[in-house]
Amino acid sequence: MAKSAMAMSWEEWAKHDAVGLADLVRKKKVTPAELARQAAAGVALLNPKLAGVLEVFADVLESPDKDGPNRKGALYGVPMFLKDIGSGLKGRRQESGTKLLKDFVVKATDPLVENYLAAGLVPIGRSTTPEFGMTFDTATDYLGRLNVTRNPWNLERTPGGSSGGSAAFVAAGVTPISMASDGGGSTRIPASFCGLVGLKASRGRVPRQLAQSDYTTRHVSETVVTRSVRDTAAVMDYLWRAPNGGSYIPMAPPEGSYLEAIKRKPGKLKIGLSTGPWGRGGATDAQVVSRVRAVAKVLESLGHPVEEIDDKTICDWQAMWWGYITQWISARAPYGWIGDSRAIGANSLGDYLNPMTWRHYEAAKRYTTLDLYKAMAHNNTVTRAFGKLMDRYDVLLTPTLAIRVPQANGPYSLLRDEPLEGWIARLADACRYTMPGNETGMPGVSVPAGFDRDGLPVGAQLYGNFGREDLLLRLAAQLERAKPEWFNRTPPVHVTKAG
Repeated sequence: MAKSAMAMSWEEWAKHDAVGLADLVRKKKVTPAELARQAAAGVALLNPKLAGVLEVFADVLESPDKDGPNRKGALYGVPMFLKDIGSGLKGRRQESGTKLLKDFVVKATDPLVENYLAAGLVPIGRSTTPEFGMTFDTATDYLGRLNVTRNPWNLERTPGGSSGGSAAFVAAGVTPISMASDGGGSTRIPASFCGLVGLKASRGRVPRQLAQSDYTTRHVSETVVTRSVRDTAAVMDYLWRAPNGGSYIPMAPPEGSYLEAIKRKPGKLKIGLSTGPWGRGGATDAQVVSRVRAVAKVLESLGHPVEEIDDKTICDWQAMWWGYITQWISARAPYGWIGDSRAIGANSLGDYLNPMTWRHYEAAKRYTTLDLYKAMAHNNTVTRAFGKLMDRYDVLLTPTLAIRVPQANGPYSLLRDEPLEGWIARLADACRYTMPGNETGMPGVSVPAGFDRDGLPVGAQLYGNFGREDLLLRLAAQLERAKPEWFNRTPPVHVTKAG
């Protein structure tokens, strides 16, 4: 697209978050079609470097209202990408990063995507995910070639995952908001690695896919990654709505608008701080700990007392990790059923899966029904232990990840071929602070916490009490106002630098 055909310069484009772009549409200064085409131009500029977008919907560029975004929605006209796994949009492909589902087309629009459309968001394409969203290194080879999604802060590093494509293109300024989902940190991790805001909502706050039961997907929460807290708040005003009927955990609606809530200070909060091992091996990276302690100092300066926690007292970590990893591996058993439904013989399933995915599937066979009941019992125990912890605190502050941004297609890639036990241990060690939030259902948000000595983003995580996304977003907004230099920073690979 020629520069003269764009709605605005890239410099002006980058100044607007989703709320800002929607305001321009309301004032008729731009049209949704112009925004969609400009975002598509950003894909054309940066996808050769970032490899985070699988497809742009040509029909939506011609007619942004094609899939029914609500013209009265607060974010009407704002382009976004749908992550290529999880909740889907009827008639669109969703391949989940795997050869096993290549060219699969979604049969019915899921409730979460209906909520995106109710907000007025315009899905313009699909963003990358690792196979079945099983890791935070977004590298695949199912399209007949190696596709490694890269971090706009450093192209040798991963943007994280499994919402890697969405995070890379939000950080690079192509769209201000895009879909993310989180079953072990997959929203919060790429937010941390790319300098974004990533909220995992409380279990049941956001409706899940029509085709999945609440228990088998209870660890997963689908929301967005954004560059501003207000964009996350604005879309959450729509995402919590569940349809009548179906198997959804009943949850009281939020007390009011999240977008209105973040305009108010959160009041004096008691904050617990933990940077310990959380039952895993190895120490958390010292630079990560330093950045999180810097966040703690800012919070103290804002009037919130911060108290260090002995992480050994939080819960029975052996039970926590046995239960979570049992669920993580055993949940791969249905891949055989998917293979059967796609007319693939069981003997050839390994030809359709990444090496580490195949090892997960093979390992899933060793679990029994008794193991699953035991994992459920551990979940009850661990969840109650975290509940008792949060009786003492309003917010829990931790690192988002125990590591700094790793190499793309590196030690956490599903394309590696090594014994599963070591790979899983490495993944859980890195995700020691995110996975417990999925196990317990607590809400958590990753916020930018500055940069390491290599100039790469570091995230800090704020956990809240069940159902208190409003309080987490208010605190995140207060931190954003206090430290604006940590938020919405421009990486080396960005639309403003690509023309």
